[in-house]
Amino acid sequence: MPVATPEQYAEMLDRAKSGGFAYPAINAASSQSVNAVLQGLTEAGSDGILQVTTGGADYFAGHTVKARATGALAFAAYVHEVAKSYPITVALHTDHCPKPALEDFVLPLIKASESVVADGGNPIFQSHMWDGSAVPLDENIDIAKELLPRLKAINAILEVEIGVVGGEEDGVKHEGSNDALYTTTADVEKAVDALGLGDQGRWIAALTFGNVHGVYKPGNVKLRPELLGEIQEGIAAKFGTGPKPLDLVFHGGSGSTDEEIALAVSNGVVKMNIDTDTQYAFTRSVAGFMFQNYDGVLKVDGEVGNKKAYDPRAWGKIAESAMAARVVEATQQLGSAGKSLAA
Repeated sequence: MPVATPEQYAEMLDRAKSGGFAYPAINAASSQSVNAVLQGLTEAGSDGILQVTTGGADYFAGHTVKARATGALAFAAYVHEVAKSYPITVALHTDHCPKPALEDFVLPLIKASESVVADGGNPIFQSHMWDGSAVPLDENIDIAKELLPRLKAINAILEVEIGVVGGEEDGVKHEGSNDALYTTTADVEKAVDALGLGDQGRWIAALTFGNVHGVYKPGNVKLRPELLGEIQEGIAAKFGTGPKPLDLVFHGGSGSTDEEIALAVSNGVVKMNIDTDTQYAFTRSVAGFMFQNYDGVLKVDGEVGNKKAYDPRAWGKIAESAMAARVVEATQQLGSAGKSLAA
């Protein structure tokens, strides 16, 4: 299937909300990780979201240059072509763009989509994240308010982070008191006052309820997914909407229990970001292959090695399948397995 149209992406999110499930949003930084995600989603019969960070886009462009907008466009072009061979639907998203990266990441990509849309096409990316968690809330919302009309004009969706996800992802690092890791209803009311509830353009919200990027041991972080329900109820009461008026995103979910994920989804999460776990699945399988084929991948003691072992395709296929298996697991946790638009 081709990459989702804006209408299909909106339908995906609406179906997730009404059906009580969420889509895995997997970070990719190479063609191999793209292939792994498409393989995993297909095996699960699930649609999903492929996303790229600033660091991932830098890597896609070539690690010796800094050309993240170019890398993001290359990522998108690759997915648009290869996704045609898979019977599932994927949307494209740019993840975590802090203020210093707006000028060389998200804004050039929006401009590129504006040109494509002006010629009658669809936006290159179906959604973009503005990560204003490192700036004061008022500035965060002001920048979101500037971006939202441009995204509405190209029929794309804005993701905003209201609160602070702890830890670090691709150089975006947040530290501070534990209180900062929990979004308040008052914070979200400010955002809704400025951005509306869809009338000014569709946006989805990454609220924080103790989330931390990266790896952490159970017990080190206190997740409170029930907070999402409390915020939904507060917004519905203040603005006179139906239940769960917000489309929510779950960041920093590595190490979360099935119960925590299920409660977050029941409170309106329609997208869950997955990066650390899929990275580990990919690299762990490569490490295993290298240890098991030590004499083949290395020319030990003057021998010639085994070309069939050190051919990157040999361990690459294993790595892609291992990462794909973790994607399947994510679709099962989130409830999107078997619910593809093509089903």
